[in-house]
Amino acid sequence: MKIVCTTLNAKYIHTNLAIRYLKAYARPQFDIDIVEYTIKDPVLNIVTDLIKRNPDVVGFSCYIWNIEDSIKIIKLIKKINPSVQTVFGGPEVSYDAPDWLERIPELDFIISGEGEKAFKDLLYALNGEKSLREVGGLAYRENGEIRFNPQTEKLDLSAMPSPFRFEEDLPHLPKRITYIETSRGCPFTCQFCLSSIESGVRYFDMDKIKDDLRYLMKNGAKTIKFMDRTFNINRKYAMDIFRFLIEEHTPGTVFQFEITADIMKPDIIEFLNKEAPPGLFRFEIGVQSTNEHTNQLIKRRQDFGKLSRIVKMIKEGGKIAQHLDLIAGLPKEDYNSFRKTFNDVFALKPEELQLGFLKMLRGTGLRRDAGKYGYVYMDHPPYEILSNDVLSFHDIIKIKQAEDILEKYWNKHRMDHTIEFLTTHIFTSAFDFFQEFGAHWEDSGWPKIGYQPEDLFERLYSFLKTKKIADLDVVLALMQMDFLKKAKYKPRKVWWETNVSKKEKSAFYRKLLDNPLLLGEKFAGLELTERDLYKYTITEKIPFNLEKYLSTGTVEREPSFMVVHFHPAEERAMFFSCTVEEYNNI
Repeated sequence: MKIVCTTLNAKYIHTNLAIRYLKAYARPQFDIDIVEYTIKDPVLNIVTDLIKRNPDVVGFSCYIWNIEDSIKIIKLIKKINPSVQTVFGGPEVSYDAPDWLERIPELDFIISGEGEKAFKDLLYALNGEKSLREVGGLAYRENGEIRFNPQTEKLDLSAMPSPFRFEEDLPHLPKRITYIETSRGCPFTCQFCLSSIESGVRYFDMDKIKDDLRYLMKNGAKTIKFMDRTFNINRKYAMDIFRFLIEEHTPGTVFQFEITADIMKPDIIEFLNKEAPPGLFRFEIGVQSTNEHTNQLIKRRQDFGKLSRIVKMIKEGGKIAQHLDLIAGLPKEDYNSFRKTFNDVFALKPEELQLGFLKMLRGTGLRRDAGKYGYVYMDHPPYEILSNDVLSFHDIIKIKQAEDILEKYWNKHRMDHTIEFLTTHIFTSAFDFFQEFGAHWEDSGWPKIGYQPEDLFERLYSFLKTKKIADLDVVLALMQMDFLKKAKYKPRKVWWETNVSKKEKSAFYRKLLDNPLLLGEKFAGLELTERDLYKYTITEKIPFNLEKYLSTGTVEREPSFMVVHFHPAEERAMFFSCTVEEYNNI
């Protein structure tokens, strides 16, 4: 019997852990081929590849991002070869399984919940060694009627085989994200989340986890993401893994974790700030909302004060990048309340802030209570909300405008100095900046037009001119800084009109050659020639003291020269400055 397990990942860099567990668990009785595609691959190309493998059974790991294409694929497979047995599993079909079978005649089986043992039992049944009625969590047709077997007891995770020891995966480890579990389940009951459905937390064997991590690092894995819903729920367990990774990590490997910040003990952060190498860890922290009433309604326990202190401790340590999550559209959080939530969290200045929109996932408490809060949402995946009793569709569009700019400008870190100044000193709040610029972006028709990095600067400057903001000259200088900071080499062209004439630049460079200490000892140590200055340096006159700004973060109006040198060997921008007064006094 030829068995293929597959899925459509959101991106090529992602890998699917579920089908690898199926393959590992089915051995040695059954040999499973695993193959992955992406949602960007044409459906017919996927079908062609699967049919070439001549399968008897094809299993799909199904999620909100791939379910519709997965359905299209099995429909075509059945047209080409009706004898192929088709199986769906995964979070998108684990709930309302009979409804899925009614909707999709071409689908033969659905496995709900944990699939490792159930899928193996199904293979035994298809091989004539078991009855379909013995397969826990299986939905199927029997004599024209849909039957749904109850799920069996949860698996003993300590006895699970490793899903990583497949030779075909080795060439891809350096190029893709590797996902790993140390536990299953979640102790919390957040009503928007599927993880809340399984009560309690079960753990894998620690020695096996460490062996797997050693194997992955030895074979070139660069990004390893832990899938535990609350990695730090067990302090001893989390510390054991943190210590292990600090002691045995391979340089260049990054480990990502989902943590609950308000239950994280400060001593753990102190330990990580002291012992962890910079860049080794990355934390994803779900905040979702700072509205206490909203959190109560969704049964989410959260102390935002404690969360903020932990996030600040991590940031002050400078070792661990943080990704914070928000969800717009939660019960009783209207536009103004979400604005406050956004500003509360943005004030923590995470390296990345993801603004998502509530999805009414099958099986969740919020989907069951949708009518209670007046939810209107998409009928098809991703089931994103369109409105509720306190948030109109127009409000959602405005928040989406903010989300678009947040992603382009903050999360990409193209203009850190500029955005910090705008959100702190110019606009009423950070959210107002992102939303107003987002609305301007849309009104200008820019969503329909592609862009280069310099276009993002020009568009922001164009927007700011319409707002007639104070200190526009300061903002322009900060934008120039941000633009040049990202360049490895001197740009052939800049997006602004220089305010230093050729004559003024010539006079400045002549004085600089005679007095290199004007820009400090580090600049003098470069021993630049006149040719070097013209070939590798950009000079602008800016309205504030750059040296004070870089050392203190404060803008003090005092006209200065900003000199940016692009060292050809170091491939980076080096910033130097002197005040106009210092220049004139020489």
